[in-house]
Amino acid sequence: MTRFTHFLAVDWSGAKGARQKGIALAFAQAEGGAPVLLPPPDPKGWARSEVLALLRDLPGVTLVGLDLGISLPFADVGAFFPEWDASPADARGLWALIDGLCAGYPHLEAGGFVIHPEASRYFRHGAGSTGDRFLLPGAATREGRFRVAEAAQRQQGVRPVSNFNLVGAAQVGKSSLTGMRMLHRLSRTVPVWPVDPLPEEGSVVTEIYTSMAARLGGVTGSATKIRSYEALNDALDALGSPPVQGTGAIDDHSSDALLTAAWLRRVHGERDLWHPPTLTPDIARTEGWTFGAF
Repeated sequence: MTRFTHFLAVDWSGAKGARQKGIALAFAQAEGGAPVLLPPPDPKGWARSEVLALLRDLPGVTLVGLDLGISLPFADVGAFFPEWDASPADARGLWALIDGLCAGYPHLEAGGFVIHPEASRYFRHGAGSTGDRFLLPGAATREGRFRVAEAAQRQQGVRPVSNFNLVGAAQVGKSSLTGMRMLHRLSRTVPVWPVDPLPEEGSVVTEIYTSMAARLGGVTGSATKIRSYEALNDALDALGSPPVQGTGAIDDHSSDALLTAAWLRRVHGERDLWHPPTLTPDIARTEGWTFGAF
């Protein structure tokens, strides 16, 4: 098992624009202490390109958790985009396809992909605007298609949203697509588990779902967002982490990043989380996985 020195949690955003208030980054040190927010280089927020630059130059040996889907469903029907001849064979091919179709879009935005005449057919775009291939015979519910990892998340008491859903407050589709553009540009600078094997040493990027960290931190109910320092420190205490400084309100992007950095430090040594029973080599290569899903 790799000995990590740092744990970085990234709460991501798929919104348009050069800078995003919805992106938050927090570090936790392996040696202990409270997790710490990284201030963005600009008061208007982080640029996605700045996060990419940070991932290319990580401190020490860092376990990175990205709060986004690193791939799309594949196992349910044997393809990302059945009946489309450009459908890639694996996750890295998917990342390349998305980045290529979005080449003219700045800030790692994903607009070029979701309006592509073929790609758009697989997504729910808004009220009354759903692609004719959003619901396929393999779709388990009217909510759309899900990866094997997302089915495992549901069994653990959280409710992920289909990455083919581009509408609503809970949607993660655009966040995931912009994140896949970043992963493509990261190239092989840092391995992305489990698309890439877990290395014996060195930094690693993983997918996380902040709601899973909140559950282990004692947050119950359908809503897992934390919006006060008091609630955040209660959850950090449940994870064995020292508290952060502050009182009153905190935005949920910051609280998600802080709590998940502490969660990564707490659970990363659990061998079973790196070897979930339904994670086959084919699923790793195509759909990837969410660290912590089991």
